[in-house]
Amino acid sequence: MEKRIWLSPPHMGGTEMTYIQQAFESNWIAPVGTNVTAFEKQIAEFIGFGHVAALSSGTAALHLALVMLGVGKGDVVICQSLTFAASANPVVYQGGIPVFVDSEPHTWNICPDALEQAIKQCFNKGKKPKAIIIVHLYGMPARIGEILALCNYYDIPLIEDAAEALGSEYRGRKAGSFGTFGIFSFNGNKIITTSGGGVLWSADSEVINKAKFLAAQARDPAPHYEHSVIGYNYGLSNVSAGIGRGQMEVLKTRIAQRRAIYDFYQKALQNLPGLSFQNESAECFSNRWLTALSFDFQQSGISPEMLMAELESRNIESRHLWKPMHLQPVFRDALYFGGTVAEQLFQTGICLPSGSSLLPGDLEQVRDAIIEHFT
Repeated sequence: MEKRIWLSPPHMGGTEMTYIQQAFESNWIAPVGTNVTAFEKQIAEFIGFGHVAALSSGTAALHLALVMLGVGKGDVVICQSLTFAASANPVVYQGGIPVFVDSEPHTWNICPDALEQAIKQCFNKGKKPKAIIIVHLYGMPARIGEILALCNYYDIPLIEDAAEALGSEYRGRKAGSFGTFGIFSFNGNKIITTSGGGVLWSADSEVINKAKFLAAQARDPAPHYEHSVIGYNYGLSNVSAGIGRGQMEVLKTRIAQRRAIYDFYQKALQNLPGLSFQNESAECFSNRWLTALSFDFQQSGISPEMLMAELESRNIESRHLWKPMHLQPVFRDALYFGGTVAEQLFQTGICLPSGSSLLPGDLEQVRDAIIEHFT
């Protein structure tokens, strides 16, 4: 059998072990140390301004953002429906009520028109939303200009779930730096990894200091263990941060590699019937974390399941687009606003192998398998 071609495997840069070794030699293995401090500085400098807290996951970052915005029992938080469950689950952790919104067909992210419908409906019911969570899906920036205008007009904090979008930009500014909070993930399949980990971003240093306090079990400055508020064990280990330091050194290269992979697929497959890609607008720059496409069954005669089965038969991993949250059994009673764009994308789309370590021969195998299946 041919070697396995993975969707998005980790890709080390070469210097990670140097920083890991430093952590072991200094015996700073816990979630404090020079690697954590340096990693946070690297992320903040890459984004261009603001401050970050290195945490155990992107989900932890999103949870802390909701905590600091005061989301509690019965509070409404508006969320993008087409996303991974981790974008919405922290709302439930806080006892909040997620309200889901459809995507628009250009970026595949939250639809500003449907978002405003959801906001107005919440106000009509006397429930001003506590926050809006948007997602930059597969690295593609959402329509930030229109979304921010709505947030400012209705005075609702914005949280950017940029878990998949480190290095993506909107109008020349880094995704994740427009809202009250931005969150990033460094899970093993992301564009860079710390094995597991994430960061919370804010322009406000006091807010980030509070996040770090809460992430370290909210221990008060006292000669004994004193706690005035509930805290969490959300810190990133100094060892994992060492991996992140090495990964940050190759981030720009990884972005270029992922974009080159998208270009390869786009040029090779663009003439197949009924096939379309998640395309950039002139305002956007995507890190192309995953190359995602959809196809019209009536034109192509191909369904995602058929193509994924063909790829799997050749030991090639692929993946459905996210199943929308409003279709998930756990959120079956949640309110939803919009049409069927998210649902149609789920039914017609897949993600192709996009790892930056893919070799030219790997990409050619994927290309040939798809073209042969279509023809």
